[in-house]
Amino acid sequence: MAIEARIKQTPKPETGVLGTLRETAKGLWSLIVGLGVTGKYFAGKQVTVHYPRQTVEPEALTGYRGHIELVGKPKTPDTPRCIMCMKCMRICPSGCISIKAQTEKLPPQPEVEEGPQESQVPPPQPKKPKKTLSKFSLDYSLCSLCSLCVLHCPVKSLQHSKHVYWAETDKKDLTVDLLERLRRSAKEAS
Repeated sequence: MAIEARIKQTPKPETGVLGTLRETAKGLWSLIVGLGVTGKYFAGKQVTVHYPRQTVEPEALTGYRGHIELVGKPKTPDTPRCIMCMKCMRICPSGCISIKAQTEKLPPQPEVEEGPQESQVPPPQPKKPKKTLSKFSLDYSLCSLCSLCVLHCPVKSLQHSKHVYWAETDKKDLTVDLLERLRRSAKEAS
């Protein structure tokens, strides 16, 4: 199968007085159309705001995707829903998420004495060590807002924030402890 390349050639400008007049008329018409578009937006409702004198209404933030944030449990909003499966950290293409989990240390299990099997009560099942989330940080300077972490979280523990007024002058300040942020926002809400 032959691939046919079609190259559109630009027409050559017309020569002579009539050609010059047509090219001038086309240029003027293009200028008028461009001024019409500019005038339409200039006279219309202003979209941008003069921050910090004005702020955006929350209704205008529909569809806005800020940095990610943790979602708390419904009954205990300062505890994240995160189950520490690390899917978000592994799927992030820019590697901006870092998670640390602590495993609870269990007391040693009592030894079961050997004796006649009929009188012996089966030993209790050993408890599984409980994992707790100790750190969940985001380096926002690396985040591309691709939303893969939010989409792949199996327990819907991540969402995009509506934090539109975050600005920093130093790149180092763009690292956020999302666990601390969740606890602080839960405390402010209560």
